[in-house]
Amino acid sequence: MRTAIVFATALLCSPAVGEDLGGELNPDEMSLSRSFDLAKRGKVGMVVCSQGYLMTKKGDHREARALFEACAKQGFVGTMTWMSYMDTNGFGAEVDAERAAEWDRKASQAGDPIGDLNHGLNLLRGHGVERDIELAKKFIDRAADSGVQEAVELQKSGYDWNVATPDADNWRYEKRIY
Repeated sequence: MRTAIVFATALLCSPAVGEDLGGELNPDEMSLSRSFDLAKRGKVGMVVCSQGYLMTKKGDHREARALFEACAKQGFVGTMTWMSYMDTNGFGAEVDAERAAEWDRKASQAGDPIGDLNHGLNLLRGHGVERDIELAKKFIDRAADSGVQEAVELQKSGYDWNVATPDADNWRYEKRIY
């Protein structure tokens, strides 16, 4: 008898066969394509913005760039640093040192210690901005005061930017005179 009551209750509470419940079974909620679609609509948050890292590592640079840019416009400072990285390396667009330096400046201006370090390095090297050693030291010192170890190492080295950059990247920061 008890089994019959449970079965009858289940039948009464179940939707009619073929009835549209108005939902989606297993929605695409945590995929890269979903994050990209959300970013295109300006609906970003920490999780969506972090997906740009995976897109970049996967080689989807244009999508990562679009996602990072949408996030940066809404104030996610970590994505500003990633935009600088993308512009420095030509991922998803042409290499653009000035644009990369501008993203680092924006991250610094937003209070990001890594933005301070990168902006200071740009000023120290004259990469994408006019070289200004004294101003560079102020940004690097601010990053060091915030606990950024690379900035502390730069201070200890007498602000030798080679301490922060692999030798393989030196060509990028050389000033060419033709």
